[in-house]
Amino acid sequence: MKRVNPCLVVLSGCALGISATCMAGSGKLLATPGVSQVEGSAGGGIVPWAQLAGYASDEQWSLGGFCSRASVDDYRLDVCGIQANLFDRVELSYAEQTFDVPALNTEIEQSVSGVKVRLYGDIVYSAWPQLSLGMQHKSLKDDAVAALLGAEEDSGTDVYLAASKLHLGALGGFNAFWNITARHTKANQLGLLGFGGQHGSERIYLEASTAIFLSQHLALGYEYREKPDNLGLGEQQWQDVFVAWFINKQVNITAAWLDLGSIAGQPGQTGWYVSVTGYF
Repeated sequence: MKRVNPCLVVLSGCALGISATCMAGSGKLLATPGVSQVEGSAGGGIVPWAQLAGYASDEQWSLGGFCSRASVDDYRLDVCGIQANLFDRVELSYAEQTFDVPALNTEIEQSVSGVKVRLYGDIVYSAWPQLSLGMQHKSLKDDAVAALLGAEEDSGTDVYLAASKLHLGALGGFNAFWNITARHTKANQLGLLGFGGQHGSERIYLEASTAIFLSQHLALGYEYREKPDNLGLGEQQWQDVFVAWFINKQVNITAAWLDLGSIAGQPGQTGWYVSVTGYF
């Protein structure tokens, strides 16, 4: 019998709006939680933001799920995950990643467990940016490829600090958003190629996002993610240009053009990305 991914069940339920305990109708503005990031957290496609998933207020909880696919010249990354927002203070997330490597006729699987805590502020209503501290623990299910390439470990933990702010009507009447994230990591290609290596060491890397809201439901943005090159394979920075469609407070869809640079020695990895998120 084919195994049913529980993340898909959560996502389907959210999209159909069948939950009797839906918390997505709180007073928060549409789109303020952002979308879903490939490691499970709320954020952009490749960068976690300071926002917490869902629309829960300080007296509510919310539950959500997402699935995404990134397809570039020589690889494909499929991710499904679930997210919980506890009283607009703590976000818990879990994601399963499957990285398809056709040249080796293999798939690399990794699980990512995350927690994010809002330390200060609100992206709209406080004078200073919202500030959150997050952690993502990543574990490979099979480290054969990572070990072959010279990675030191098959699991690792990223710690990041994110600051986000939404400025209402800031650009000719359009809402403008920005985020800066500092990440302490030694993950090679998100951890899919293991952690650490003889060509680098654990340090802090910068990530950034910006977007303008063309309407209440539509945002156009850009993301950048600095990455380590511990394996000496020429691992390069990631970037994307994305369009996010916030249909309502239950469902949003993101599409993006990706430039992921060199991956495992294969240069010029460009392609597309699509993600669907649903919230209870």
